[in-house]
Amino acid sequence: MRRFRSRAPGPRTPVALAIPALLAVAFLMLPLIGILARTSWGDLGSHLTSPGTTQALKLSLLVSAWALGLSLILGVPLAWLLARVDFPGKAFVRSLVLLPMVLPPTVGGVALLMAFGRRGLVGPWLENTFGITLPFHTSGAVLAATFVAMPFLIISLEGALGGLHPRYEETAASLGASPVRVFFTITLPMVAPGLAAGAALTWARALGEFGATITFAGNLPGTTQTLPLQVYLLLQDNPEAATSVSLLLLAIAMVVLIALRGRWTGTPSTAATAPRPRGEEADPGRPADAPTARPVHTDPEAPQHGWPLRAEVTGFNQLTLDAEPGTTIAVVGPNGAGKTTLLRALLGLTPRAHAALRLGDLDVSSLPPHHRGVAWVPQDGALFPHLSALANTAYGLRARGVPRAEARRSAQKWLDRLGVGHLAARKPAEVSGGQAQRVALARALATRPRLLLLDEPLAALDQTTRAHVRHTLRTHLDTFGGVCLIVTHDPVEAISLADRVLVLEDGRALQDAPPSEVTRHPRSPWVARMMGRNAWPGTSAEDGLLFPGGGRLLIADPLPAGTPALAVIAPEAVSVHRDKPGGSPRNIWPGTVREITASGSRLRILITSPKAPDLVAEITPQAAAELGLADGVPVWTSIKATEATIVPL
Repeated sequence: MRRFRSRAPGPRTPVALAIPALLAVAFLMLPLIGILARTSWGDLGSHLTSPGTTQALKLSLLVSAWALGLSLILGVPLAWLLARVDFPGKAFVRSLVLLPMVLPPTVGGVALLMAFGRRGLVGPWLENTFGITLPFHTSGAVLAATFVAMPFLIISLEGALGGLHPRYEETAASLGASPVRVFFTITLPMVAPGLAAGAALTWARALGEFGATITFAGNLPGTTQTLPLQVYLLLQDNPEAATSVSLLLLAIAMVVLIALRGRWTGTPSTAATAPRPRGEEADPGRPADAPTARPVHTDPEAPQHGWPLRAEVTGFNQLTLDAEPGTTIAVVGPNGAGKTTLLRALLGLTPRAHAALRLGDLDVSSLPPHHRGVAWVPQDGALFPHLSALANTAYGLRARGVPRAEARRSAQKWLDRLGVGHLAARKPAEVSGGQAQRVALARALATRPRLLLLDEPLAALDQTTRAHVRHTLRTHLDTFGGVCLIVTHDPVEAISLADRVLVLEDGRALQDAPPSEVTRHPRSPWVARMMGRNAWPGTSAEDGLLFPGGGRLLIADPLPAGTPALAVIAPEAVSVHRDKPGGSPRNIWPGTVREITASGSRLRILITSPKAPDLVAEITPQAAAELGLADGVPVWTSIKATEATIVPL
């Protein structure tokens, strides 16, 4: 079968699909071509400037403008509700929104009459109480146009809101912004493409509304006779003029669709919006409910008061946290252990867990996130894409009522401290991932929170930048008057930044101890491996540790028999041989090299064995060369009984 060539990579279009597609295009094009072919171009100007047409056009513009305004006032909140809130009957409400789009327009007009007509459900009440009569009045035409056009705005904006990750709004709340401020300064700017697309479609649909209008509001010249109704009348008396007016409506519709470029759902943009002058930011005045629970220190060097932490976390997480001012806690554990859930519980952002939280003398358990004094840096930073780095950093200060000039000065100081001051005027899309993460850190630190929550704050940085930012963060934490929790998978971060390491497993605290204690005696195989150790769980026997899959590790100081325990062995304590060794080692197993990776100036060798769990040995490149190690090479491993540390579980 012959195939059409396609410019796009991949298989060529088969004729069996191409022919129906071309027929569909022709079917859609022919009516439009018919209007163009039958238009009396010589009389076009006189047709469009006739008194009846200009009057109908003015009325159509008025009605569509009012319909758009009502749709924005009523539809935007409803779209947000459908996208952000789960409530009983949500599917029914969404069906109501879509109903006018599939309902015959004349049926919609009849429904409006039954509701708002003089004999309708609320029509008599409106007329007797307020003197409002909607049928056969311009306001009735507005109501009919709004009824059929508002769903276009709602579904378009709901799609945009659904594509906007809530972390942006949650981060703004953690910086002290009230829900109303978050909506107008973060949510709406980020879904602006979807809002614009929905508004354009709504206006165009309202401009072309016919069926519901003529049924509910009638066809009164100068009062309810809009341009589509004028076309209907002209078809009877002057078909050429009707074609000319139809061409005008067609041109308007095409202009709207071309301007939208197919962006029906208007998904939120992750890039910067239209350029602004240097340093300009969207910044409404302080909301009436701005938090007053704590003072805001805008000077990075200003001393802070002490804010001890006391938290009882229940739900998915079950743990108690107590920490004195200035304490930094590294939260570690495998994926799904509850690390991020713990942070979100402290923020008051998740139903999975609840935190009875006290910061200093203030119980913030019942306070909303923007009043808690808890700042959060999510994994990706969640910088607001429509604001510059300076505006991002100043956002929390402005939300707390700090004057603009003072907030900007403090924000610039924090950006300078984190080494990104020269990027103050750039948008997030114009900086690297590491730079964006430093801006996010500066934004959180600038608010001087009582509790600072960092979710893998250095993960996006390269090694050199990570060391610099780690030093800067450590310097700040040394003088920080609150408590800081850092979720991390990096042992260097846990050891260098934290005073304590909190190990989570299945939402519960498995270990809470200083880093040195966790390094020497980890109570979790995952943590032991994170620290670069071999970790073998088993059950203590008379002379060693029995592995679940078979095999035994002989140790110098065994625990009481039957005790669940974890054997922790440093990789450098594992010796690798090509032949079976003799001498003092009591633990000798045959194995096979499965992987060789570099670790600084040494090599880490992964060895599997049928007689023991997988283990990692660390040797020099010279030793590896002398042994002729490579993937698949058979070897022998040995471990002295004194080199294994046993930790009861």
